[in-house]
Amino acid sequence: MTAEATPLLAILAREIRASGPIGLDRYMALCLGHPRHGYYATRDPFGRGGDFVTAPEISQMFGELIGAWAGAVLATMQAASPAARPCLVELGPGRGTLMADALRALRAAGAAFDLHLVETSPVLRRLQAERLAAAPVFHDSVESLPDAPLLVIANEFFDALPARQFVRTGHGWCERRVGLTPEGDALAFGLDPEPDPRLAAEAPEGAVLTVPRQGLAVMRDLARRLAARGGALLAIDYGHDRPGFGDTFQALVGHRFADPLSRPGEADLTLHVDFGALARAASAEGAAVHGPATQRDFLLGLGLLTRAERLKVRATPDQAAAIDAAAARLTDPDPRGMGALFKVLGVSHPALGPLPALPPPS
Repeated sequence: MTAEATPLLAILAREIRASGPIGLDRYMALCLGHPRHGYYATRDPFGRGGDFVTAPEISQMFGELIGAWAGAVLATMQAASPAARPCLVELGPGRGTLMADALRALRAAGAAFDLHLVETSPVLRRLQAERLAAAPVFHDSVESLPDAPLLVIANEFFDALPARQFVRTGHGWCERRVGLTPEGDALAFGLDPEPDPRLAAEAPEGAVLTVPRQGLAVMRDLARRLAARGGALLAIDYGHDRPGFGDTFQALVGHRFADPLSRPGEADLTLHVDFGALARAASAEGAAVHGPATQRDFLLGLGLLTRAERLKVRATPDQAAAIDAAAARLTDPDPRGMGALFKVLGVSHPALGPLPALPPPS
């Protein structure tokens, strides 16, 4: 594999020469989060001029419906604990687009809360602070969130958390590593020579197993807080809800898929989210689990089509067509469309009751 001589490539090469090939989790952490040369530390990746478009950038309807959902849940939370002021938290808020749209709906509902954002990128923090009328409290991780009832929104957050990968070989599950080519000037995948004795899942040779340890740790932390202090979490991401094997590690540059080793620090790196694993992690901490549902069912259940019709009342014909196109894109039922590929998972305090537009806990 070839790799562009990005600033981060030299850093990766030095570490690999000094300590040996690194795990995929370490590679993702450096590429996305290096304080000087990491992807999110150096740019605004969203929108047509960036590398990818998220649902809030497609239409204001997405954030407004999330705001309506949050308003209903906050009302339930405050009825259950009127003396406890809740915190509204967004994980990885992007440009602040989703929260800006959600806050309009929340203001209309008269909800009271303190706003907290978990964001590590200084570039995106500046954009979020400029866009949001309410002054947020910023956090580098969920660990510093207040000890209070929480309502957490995580849209396309878990897919970017570093994870490990293992490949099934003739003698067991060997960890996938990122090393250097024999010439030493490019990155290449390889495998640990010895299998990990802790992994025993049956699978054919060549199968790829992703272990999202950081994502599971975040979910366990938040579920533990929700079970103890009250509240709910809404996670929306692309992924699967059934166990399986497969390599979903991918890179995006300019809205196109790219070799994930070719431009370290200058490409978005993600993995499909294992919603079943997240659900089991939350349940193990005593939280109630709702869903997952498809994004299509969730948005339609919240009244997306009704909201679209209301927006079209004062729209020009071109604006009305754009509203219809956005609604169709957000709910596209094709297996590769946003409506089916994206899932929605709810997690809550067991006594909170049903969450809007999500299946009840099983």
